[in-house]
Amino acid sequence: MVKLVFCIHRQPHLTREEFLRYWLDEHGRLALALVDDLRVRRYVQLHTIDTPLNDLFGAPRQAPEPFDGIVELWFDSLEVVEEMILTTEGRRAGKLLLDDERTFIDLERSQIFFGEEHQLVPADGFPAVSTNRA
Repeated sequence: MVKLVFCIHRQPHLTREEFLRYWLDEHGRLALALVDDLRVRRYVQLHTIDTPLNDLFGAPRQAPEPFDGIVELWFDSLEVVEEMILTTEGRRAGKLLLDDERTFIDLERSQIFFGEEHQLVPADGFPAVSTNRA
């Protein structure tokens, strides 16, 4: 599996609440309607939490302004993505999403990339790799 990861900032004219509501309810509904055309296996929205802990962890690292959220689109492989973008349905779906994203995402300040997950501590909480150095 590979992921398309999109770290996003909202458009400056939107409040945080307006942005999150639109992203989840409106854009989320659009994305769900297009998952088959996009060949997406999993779609996840990660909404950042407004908490003082952001500054506590970010300040020592001189971190820039936090993103408003992160989107993960999971695909079986990069080859599947390459095949999808060659289809009429895939291009149409991509255009619909991008046109909608322009209404609520500050695209110039956002980051997008493909990545491969390496899970060290799975959901069951037991490390996949031993950290013992006996």
